[in-house]
Amino acid sequence: MLRKLPLLASAAFVLMAGPAFAHVGVGHVDTFNHGFIHPLSGIDHILAMVAVGLFAANLGGAALWLVPSAFVGTMIFGGALGYYGWPLPMVEEGIGISVVVMGLAIALGVRLPTIVAMALVGIFAVFHGHAHGTEGMGLGIAFLPYAAGFVCATGLLHAAGIALGFSLDRLGAARAAMLKMCVGAAGALAGVSLLTGWLAA
Repeated sequence: MLRKLPLLASAAFVLMAGPAFAHVGVGHVDTFNHGFIHPLSGIDHILAMVAVGLFAANLGGAALWLVPSAFVGTMIFGGALGYYGWPLPMVEEGIGISVVVMGLAIALGVRLPTIVAMALVGIFAVFHGHAHGTEGMGLGIAFLPYAAGFVCATGLLHAAGIALGFSLDRLGAARAAMLKMCVGAAGALAGVSLLTGWLAA
């Protein structure tokens, strides 16, 4: 399964036709409420962040908190890069690919060592963070409440994904595996739609 991930990511790049650039310069970025609401108002954020939680639940053990923590930590790092003007190529594409790859990882039941899973979600988190850190350029300390709200909402979406994983597991192994495959496949298809511009972020 692990060897399939690079191939799947490459396929997502090939499928890209006209991705929607939906992050930079959109809406207010100077209050906690705006920061908290933003991840809850975009399908790309919801899918990626819930998927990270569900993926962590599937791995279990220490991954249950280490994988979401890796996402949040590297998202903050990516946000700092964007805030201070460090360029990062293909940010929107990276966000779309994160939805595709995480959906496929869930659908295929990919089980990675915790450190590898942390690295995988961390790479994607840099793109998510950079997109929104760029929005805060020039705002100074006024951007911090927005960033705090964004981080809090991200954590809640991860928790929702973990709760979803636990809820599905209570249905029995066979049924849970089938439902996770459906959920993951639907998320991956939504990610492809985001990358091709068929679905607005």
